[in-house]
Amino acid sequence: MEYPSVTSKFARLAGIAVGVATIAALTACGTAKNDSDQLTIVASTNVWGDIAKTVAGSDAEVESLISDPSADPHSYEVTPVEAAKISDADLIVYNGGGYDEFIDKAIAGKDKKAINAFEIAGEDAHEAPTTPAAPTTAEGAHTHDHETNEHVWYDVHIVGEVAEHIAEVLGDIDPDNKQAYADRAAAFNDKLAGIDAIIEKIAAEHPNTPVLQTEPLAYYLLLEAKADDRTPHEFQEAVEQGTDPSPASVATVRDLLTNKQVRALIYNSQTEDKTTKDLKAIAEAAGIPVVEVTETLPEGLDYIQWQTQNAQALAQALS
Repeated sequence: MEYPSVTSKFARLAGIAVGVATIAALTACGTAKNDSDQLTIVASTNVWGDIAKTVAGSDAEVESLISDPSADPHSYEVTPVEAAKISDADLIVYNGGGYDEFIDKAIAGKDKKAINAFEIAGEDAHEAPTTPAAPTTAEGAHTHDHETNEHVWYDVHIVGEVAEHIAEVLGDIDPDNKQAYADRAAAFNDKLAGIDAIIEKIAAEHPNTPVLQTEPLAYYLLLEAKADDRTPHEFQEAVEQGTDPSPASVATVRDLLTNKQVRALIYNSQTEDKTTKDLKAIAEAAGIPVVEVTETLPEGLDYIQWQTQNAQALAQALS
């Protein structure tokens, strides 16, 4: 796979069609704001909320519905108060792809401006990954389909495009601050380029390094790093859906760790259970680095700091 340069990846701040996102026109009465009014943005999670706030600055108020690491977006239900905030918001920013379906339900049939990150990613966000080398077990290696993996906030390129869309939509609503929104999105993309540089270095220095995930949360990070995800499909799907993996798939994963057939375990610390905790213990006993990742933004960190730490942790684990 050929990767464009860092500069070219993040030099697309103009000419992006808002129609790529799931954006419906506001009603006429909602397009104009009085000088005393402040734009309001509702984000599904604090990840997208932080990105929206970075672009909006002091010109809009941003509220994230989910920041609690114990809350599951798949089963989240909005309260009447939250539903009212969504209804009144000037812009909705959410993940899409079935991850935070409660937003789709809340805006269904309503004339709302909404940015769906998964749809922005599009089917051509990445070239399909090459098939990883087959492990010695019958389970086979597995890489999540890039068109269906919903965890798009682990792709800094997609996140950069979302930031640009946010700036463009806010600029349409609030023309007086249009340039300020664009400038903040550009500055954010410059910082994303720093994360991308770390990931590209991993890909160049450690291509096709075998790794294991407890679930496909960091799929896009591993894809860009050219890592070889050896995790059995059945195991990842079971953990992600909150069901028990089959004994055969658990045995396969345990063998990958005990026989040191992988160089790192990518561990979602927000979906721990007995099975994943056991795997973490096996990895640590075998001297295999454990790279902990999360679904929501850790307290005290912004998106740039968080993903920089994730990229650096992966680099250290594979070096």
